[in-house]
Amino acid sequence: MASPRLETYCCPNRDAATQLVMDFQPEVFCGVCIGSASISLLLTILQLLPKKGQSLRKMPKASSSSTILLLISICDILGGLGVIVRSSIWLGFPGFIANISVVNGTDVWPSAFCVGSAMWIQLLYSAGFWWLFCYAVDSYLVVRRSAGLSTIVLYHMMTWGLAVMLCVEGIALLYYPSLSSCEKGLEHAIPHYITTYVPLLLVLVVNPILFRRTVSAVASLLKGRQGIYTENERRLGTEIQIRFFKIMLVFVICWSSNIINEILLFYLEMQPDINEMILKNIRSAALITWIIMGVLNPMQGFLFTLAFYGWTGCRVDLKWRKREIPWESMSSSTAGENAYPSPVNYQSNLHDSKKASSTDSQQTDEAIGMLSEGNTSGDDRLTRSSPIYQGW
Repeated sequence: MASPRLETYCCPNRDAATQLVMDFQPEVFCGVCIGSASISLLLTILQLLPKKGQSLRKMPKASSSSTILLLISICDILGGLGVIVRSSIWLGFPGFIANISVVNGTDVWPSAFCVGSAMWIQLLYSAGFWWLFCYAVDSYLVVRRSAGLSTIVLYHMMTWGLAVMLCVEGIALLYYPSLSSCEKGLEHAIPHYITTYVPLLLVLVVNPILFRRTVSAVASLLKGRQGIYTENERRLGTEIQIRFFKIMLVFVICWSSNIINEILLFYLEMQPDINEMILKNIRSAALITWIIMGVLNPMQGFLFTLAFYGWTGCRVDLKWRKREIPWESMSSSTAGENAYPSPVNYQSNLHDSKKASSTDSQQTDEAIGMLSEGNTSGDDRLTRSSPIYQGW
């Protein structure tokens, strides 16, 4: 799981709320984290591997949006590995972790492992949040024809730069002036929690706005190609809208428990005694959401692949040869080929559409193709009638 409480636990003089959740059934909690992260890791890799029976096509390069989706999955895989390693050490060597509680202990390795593993998990999931934000920005810019593969360098600089900067800054403020005195006041912890939850809240607030604007822009593009808005084009717009909805739904499901848990724990920290009977329900809710976090946070990787590509099947092709993989953009295959014909009256007007194709129409189809790539849940009739779906 990914929580700033993991870094706080590395402080020997940690606060009572952090002590409460970390001491609650640690063996069960670590087992839940290992199981959830392992299942998500295996299924995510299975989703991303090329499958038998996929059509071979010459794909010069993937689009920026498909590259971002792949990077999000990689961040989730690496973050899940960190969860597995950390939880395995905590579960297998309880005496090693117990040394963290010794304020004047001479063994620095337990604290170093605690801080290092917590930073690894936090950094990778935070980078995934920034990449998800970049995906929303890129989707909007692609429709506006203001983005492409050249912008991926800027996304890398923004994502990794901000993720590293916020992570290091939060850790430095938390452990100042030393690891043994990092939890003597909320002035140390609050900046750390803010830097941790900024990218998460950014995705929750800004991404739905960008997705909504992108869907509106797609509708305008579809209308502009022929001056009318047919049933096929309406379905295509709906498919893109559903895809964005699935992405946000997965994100809310996986991370809303973190926000609720943090609010409850901060409320407990403000109380003079968190063990009072009147706070029993609050403590129970905090412990329940803590376990839920251990299940849902690592599962984000697999759930995102379902939202991105749908279920891609289990028939893995391990032969080493160039083949199309689910996240590659079909729009890039237009290089050296004719532009996509219009989906309006496709069967009867194919010849006239090819003659009337233009650079503007090709860019429109490429933009929409990038947004709809990898989706395999479309209506069969739409698949046959719309060239954007050809080859799925």
